[in-house]
Amino acid sequence: MTKSFADQVRETEARHVLQTYKRAPIVLVRGQGARVWDTEGKDYLDFTSGVGVASLGHANPGLARVIAEQASTLIHTSNLFFHPYQAELAEKLARLSGLDRAFFCNSGTEAMEACLKFARRYWYTKGDRQRTAFVALTGAFHGRTFGSLSVTADPHYREPFGPLVPGVTFVDPADPSALDAAVTGHTAAIVVEPIQGEGGVRPLSPAFVAAIRAAADRTGTLVIADEVQSGLGRTGHAFYSTVLGLKPDLMSIGKALGGGIPIGAALLRESISQAVAPGDHGSTYGGNLLACRAGLYFVDQLLEGGLLAHVTEVGAHFQRRLQAIATSHPMVSEVRGAGVIRGLEIDRPASAIVDAARPLGLLVNATASTVVRLLPPLTITAAEIDEAMDRLDQAFGVVERGVQ
Repeated sequence: MTKSFADQVRETEARHVLQTYKRAPIVLVRGQGARVWDTEGKDYLDFTSGVGVASLGHANPGLARVIAEQASTLIHTSNLFFHPYQAELAEKLARLSGLDRAFFCNSGTEAMEACLKFARRYWYTKGDRQRTAFVALTGAFHGRTFGSLSVTADPHYREPFGPLVPGVTFVDPADPSALDAAVTGHTAAIVVEPIQGEGGVRPLSPAFVAAIRAAADRTGTLVIADEVQSGLGRTGHAFYSTVLGLKPDLMSIGKALGGGIPIGAALLRESISQAVAPGDHGSTYGGNLLACRAGLYFVDQLLEGGLLAHVTEVGAHFQRRLQAIATSHPMVSEVRGAGVIRGLEIDRPASAIVDAARPLGLLVNATASTVVRLLPPLTITAAEIDEAMDRLDQAFGVVERGVQ
């Protein structure tokens, strides 16, 4: 029997691609807005959006036009030369964040790596060579490079690669007093996600944010906010740090910024940037013309395109529909999140819901084992949310019937 194209793809990957991901069995070939299609022509509502990357939806016409225009003009020059777009994008990100400068890289993980380095460089420049430690949170996920992995708590990610960067203390975000005890005069920075994404869509509590600010004020310790998943409009706000009253000195961003083109950035206060010297850090591809044009197009949608107001409006509708699902299905114990980053805590492995939703034409993913995470494009409509929630409700029913 002749093998299908999808079978050929899966078999070739099995032979030649390093198996670091457990992929769903479908092979996706096309997208439009909040929908994607597989090789068999089946369409799916995509409530993963590439783990928060396809912020403007798939095949966004405006973004596609900008990318095509830039690709046919000049893609990359390296950072040995000026080009028109890094400064423009940095200026707009400063307007959004209140942080003065940007270092451009290719991903959120790289942005976190830069933040950690810049925090240490700050204290080194000030002459405090002992101030090298970090305080991070249990449930945190900041990436898989050595620095970002070192401030990621889950042993599943950490243990095969030890020893990691020393001097990291983890505290429970449910215990503000533990943070106060952990932050000392040797702490370079406190590293937090305003909403823990991989940790189960868990916003920091007001009490814990107050403890962060008090510890930072008491010791002068810097605060690094990882807004890779929660930032850039996903909650209906430019950054969720602002909602919490967190005042970061450095911030890592990525995912949504390029709408699918790889780009990340470390944002930092002027006082910290003054401690960084030429040659301290770099990125061959970081801030290239193609990525910056994509970033500019996305940020313009936030600043002038009404995207933040749209996310706020559909986010409220999203919450209502999810709460109705929670009411109808006892396996759901909690609905968390804001805007269009949402998580459903359930009483069993969330992979069961993920697998049941896929044949129904809905893509969601599982995180923190028992959380169904939903990250649709920021451009998602209320009608698409309704359609997706109907399918999610059916998926819960399938799982419930399967265990009865």
